Amino acid sequence: MKKIGLYFGTFNPIHVGHLIIANYMANYTSLDEIWLVVSPQNPFKAKDSMLEDFHRLNLVKLAIEDSTKLKASNIEFNLPKPSYTINTLVHLKEKYPDNEFNLIMGEDNLRTFHKWKNHEAILNSCHLYVYPRIITKDELSKTPIEIHSNEKVVLCDAPVMKISSSFIRKAIKEKKDVRYMLTDKVANYVEEMHFYKK
Repeated sequence: MKKIGLYFGTFNPIHVGHLIIANYMANYTSLDEIWLVVSPQNPFKAKDSMLEDFHRLNLVKLAIEDSTKLKASNIEFNLPKPSYTINTLVHLKEKYPDNEFNLIMGEDNLRTFHKWKNHEAILNSCHLYVYPRIITKDELSKTPIEIHSNEKVVLCDAPVMKISSSFIRKAIKEKKDVRYMLTDKVANYVEEMHFYKK
């Protein structure tokens, strides 16, 4: 059985921070592959500045095309919106019964995990691979103890990333140089399509 790590995101756009986390999970955990799941609509995020689904999927494909362990997934594009993780997991398990699916998330998401739809069912069915985010100890302490100490929660010592897609979008709009925050192919595509300039 192949162990798949699901790394959900709007990837608007995908940047080196995403790739460093995905690459860490692929190389320093027991996961065999990392699927970067492009979310068409996150119930906690506004859709105003979001690129069309196919553009964001294409950016992910461009970013990881040389990798054997990282895959781009559009599995949520045809599922009911907004996209809830529990629904996606059920769909994936039906479609790929020979794979074991696990979630990849930041510490900030772990802190609010108890508010997710059917979070107990999610925790019963898969492991959570958690990477560090810059949050205070007080914020992390707000994670319900039964979730934080659960044996299915795997705390990973991945590099701490402060870079964000919103920062990159703002920088592009302000005509700042973002070349080292994106892969060359992603940067070229964003430039050619004049994304985020308005």
